[in-house]
Amino acid sequence: MKNQYKDAILFVECGYKYRFFGDDAEIAAKELNIFCHKNHNFMTASIPTHRLFVHIRRLVAKGYKVGVIKQMETAALKSIGEKRSSLFARKLTHDNLLEAEEILTDVCDNYLLCISESKENVRNKNQNIVIGIVAVQPTTGEVIFDSFKDSAVRLELESLIFRLRPVEIILPKNVSDQTEKLINSVTSVSLQDDRIRIERMENKNFEYSNAFQLLTDFYSSRTLVGTGSQALSMILNLDKPVLCSLAAVLMYLKEFNLEKILYSPGNFKQLSSEAENMTLNGITLKNLEILQNQTDMKAKGSLFWVLDHTQTSFGRRRLKKWVMHPLLKSSEINSRLEAVSEVLLSESSVLGQIKTLLYKVPDVERGICSIYHKKCSTQEFYLVVNTLSQLETAITALVPAIRTQVQAALLRESLLEIPELLCSTKKYLSRLNEDAAKTGDKAELFKDLADFPVIRKRKDEIQAVVCQMRTHLQDIRRMLNSPSVDYVTVSGQEFQIEVKNSRVSSVPSDWIKVSSTNAISRFHTPFIVENYRHLNQLREQLVLDCSAEWLHFLDHFTDHYHSIAKAVGHLATVDCIFSLAEVARQGDYCRPVIKDEQSEIMIKNGKHPVINVLLGEQEQYVPNDTHLSADGQRVMIITGPNMGGKSSYIKQVALITLMAQIGSYVPAEEARVGIVDGIFTRMGATDNIFKGHSTFMEELTDTAEIIRKATSRSLVILDELGRGTSTHDGIAIAYATLEHFIRDVGSLTLFVTHYPPLCELERAYPRQVGNYHMAFMVKCEENPEFVTFLYRLTREVASRSYGLNVAKLAEVPEEIIKKASQKSKQLERLTDMKRLEDA
Repeated sequence: MKNQYKDAILFVECGYKYRFFGDDAEIAAKELNIFCHKNHNFMTASIPTHRLFVHIRRLVAKGYKVGVIKQMETAALKSIGEKRSSLFARKLTHDNLLEAEEILTDVCDNYLLCISESKENVRNKNQNIVIGIVAVQPTTGEVIFDSFKDSAVRLELESLIFRLRPVEIILPKNVSDQTEKLINSVTSVSLQDDRIRIERMENKNFEYSNAFQLLTDFYSSRTLVGTGSQALSMILNLDKPVLCSLAAVLMYLKEFNLEKILYSPGNFKQLSSEAENMTLNGITLKNLEILQNQTDMKAKGSLFWVLDHTQTSFGRRRLKKWVMHPLLKSSEINSRLEAVSEVLLSESSVLGQIKTLLYKVPDVERGICSIYHKKCSTQEFYLVVNTLSQLETAITALVPAIRTQVQAALLRESLLEIPELLCSTKKYLSRLNEDAAKTGDKAELFKDLADFPVIRKRKDEIQAVVCQMRTHLQDIRRMLNSPSVDYVTVSGQEFQIEVKNSRVSSVPSDWIKVSSTNAISRFHTPFIVENYRHLNQLREQLVLDCSAEWLHFLDHFTDHYHSIAKAVGHLATVDCIFSLAEVARQGDYCRPVIKDEQSEIMIKNGKHPVINVLLGEQEQYVPNDTHLSADGQRVMIITGPNMGGKSSYIKQVALITLMAQIGSYVPAEEARVGIVDGIFTRMGATDNIFKGHSTFMEELTDTAEIIRKATSRSLVILDELGRGTSTHDGIAIAYATLEHFIRDVGSLTLFVTHYPPLCELERAYPRQVGNYHMAFMVKCEENPEFVTFLYRLTREVASRSYGLNVAKLAEVPEEIIKKASQKSKQLERLTDMKRLEDA
């Protein structure tokens, strides 16, 4: 068995324990902190059976693939057949761990990502390469694909990995050096107990001819009437690298019996859709702290944390997608804003009732996917389908009120479609015995056995044997001349006949003694021995029959999977609308005006949405105005003291713009946003050891990508570009880059700098450029390092950066600050003298 599953750690069922053997035992002992010892030339370790999934999760979270080996054939069944005992094997990794109890909890996305590179240009290290990806989330059935050109530094691929945050990545054994470096960089920052697992597959699995044949065979074998040929045609039209990735994913999912996810390629979604969504690359998501903060990488302190007031797990996942993919069509944005406004302002009780219905709804999206894969228990099935049935009943009762009281099209249409999409749930629920479903008793699960003739026949056979046993009891009573004797069950052994030890001599010699005490002895007759063995065989066969019929039952239910999934999608949308309405209830939020005509960002008294919440009511966040317009001032050069609020301000502008385009209210007195097609940022100063990039190289790589991608309808944010090199080189690069955006690109731009020469661009381009600084007060002119920050954006250039004030705040020793102050004044005098000489 180990030879068959060399890449997995095997949990082998042995009685009431699961055991590990050999190297697996040593790994398990180390990772699970359990005892490992030598037994018959093998190292071995064990865990109790009831702790199986606890330890599976621990190993999977650490990046291991695990296998569960169960003994499926019992002694009773084995005794009637010549076949050898069969084993049940199931492999698990983080992305396909589907368990019933997780339906009740909030679990993050578990993407399996496969990456394939185009063979034509993989050898040339300096030119762009075409990369194809397929990402699958088995827990929800979501499939994403894409292909794109990427540069030698793999920024596009890095952004994609950051957005999807996969738990497992499939790669060919040989990939380009640049991609290898990126993967090493990404996996190096994953947490110890939440590692990204890397699965290497043979290169031949990614070859186009092999992939083409595998997918042709897979989709040609589908018997879906009228859709098989369409599915095959759609698949074969995919770009070559995507098709190669899809074939590798198919091979991998087959190991886990999860290939059904790929049956309906019409449900595949292409990730790159510039025509539909704002461009937000991974660098921007990280710099603006949209999904997680940069301190401890947790959600708290991120934009998503501020916006997330969802009540369901599937609603939370939908909101995360909204945040990562802001809209570009004003009609769609306004549709969401209308819905949020209605929830916020409506006095109708029906919306409150809908919100109450969502409270404590389990993760039915994952639940129906588990049902679709036929990996659900009866308990999970009943929980999910009963929840959906109750929602269908409750929303159906509210339909008249929804028709008359709900006006926003997005809310109204979503709610009115749900009852029809969920109508099938009652039919399946009515066929189940509730108590049996909740206890997992498949033998008593189905109410009416007319549709399950196999189960009915087996139960009739069992009943016939039991009747024979009751009839045989009459014979026993006559033999023992004891009308009151009856069968007893002791220690699980049924049909035992108790005889007092004083009367044992009256027992026929062919009776078999089962057990005894000081007072009595218990026996089985030869008839009972034979028929009891037969009865146990029938009972165990009934268990197998019921399991088979259960899978057939699930097969029929999956015919309605897509309609139910659509209903759950509507519920997720409604949950997101309620969440954004909760955000809008804050007193300092307003509904933004969305414009199609031109690029414009006008914000009156705007606030940073995250800092504003973190400060709370104890401290007041200082609001600031912004006005950028394509036909007016479109570039703001911002100077000022260190820690004066420059970075917070530019992030605030970006976050408000993003919020407006997902359909959210924004933290401002007034806001007007012309559709922005992308937000690009270059912030921070860090190197990348795994890529071999210095701090300055990271700066310029990010900037070069922005130069390639930004358009006249983009928002570009550059924070202290050029600080990673010498002052002269830094000024030269920053000046040339900013002038390029002013003159050639025409994007809305926020440029933070400590280089005074850059501010001269306002004179060169007075209509497009404005100089600003974050206001401050100097307490003492003789000692100008004592600065009070006012955090108010003000016109004109700041005279100094007051870096020594930051040194004082950081508690740098006083003697060092004094020495630095003297040196600063000396350098200022030298600079002034040089200027006079040049003049």
